[in-house]
Amino acid sequence: MWTAPIRATAAMGVTACRLVGVTDARAQLIDHISAEAVFHGDFTLTSGKKATYYVDLRKVSLDHRVAPLIGQVMIDLIADVPDVFAVGGLTMGADPVAAAILHQGAARGLTYDAFVVRKEPKDHGRGKQVEGPDLQGKRVIVLEDTSTTGGSPLKAAEALEKVGAEVVAVAVVVDRATGAREIIEAAGYQYLAAIGLEDLGLV
Repeated sequence: MWTAPIRATAAMGVTACRLVGVTDARAQLIDHISAEAVFHGDFTLTSGKKATYYVDLRKVSLDHRVAPLIGQVMIDLIADVPDVFAVGGLTMGADPVAAAILHQGAARGLTYDAFVVRKEPKDHGRGKQVEGPDLQGKRVIVLEDTSTTGGSPLKAAEALEKVGAEVVAVAVVVDRATGAREIIEAAGYQYLAAIGLEDLGLV
């Protein structure tokens, strides 16, 4: 659980207290990702490009030790985006991240809801592609665990806008620096990333 000092001097203020906990959570998250989710070898990325490492964030985003850290770090990443109703993205990379934000947000007294965007609309039932609360007219943030081409967040954004949501940003846990930022910003969305390759010692 996110923690901050119980007491602080007036000079420190609330923001200073908050940043102690944030810095600690982010450092712990970087350590877990570096130790458990970075694999070295010969890999082919979604873009078709070759890489000598692969960041498999689901190795940690579904881990009971690390999921709370992801929630804490991502909440602070998106904290300055006003009036966000819900977070989520294209299944399945975004799903654990959205759940972490939902639960850690609730622990802080925040009211972020979560949603899931299917890759295709259901061919039965109500035929929905976006699952979760009603997002008509609501401000939402699209999530992704790691970015490569930006294709998954943009596909999610397209589906969300079809149901009347206002996509105000895309937020990723790890930015692989493979062009996703530029593509997403060119599409008109703010791009936020919690951790970069330099944080993981990969550049």
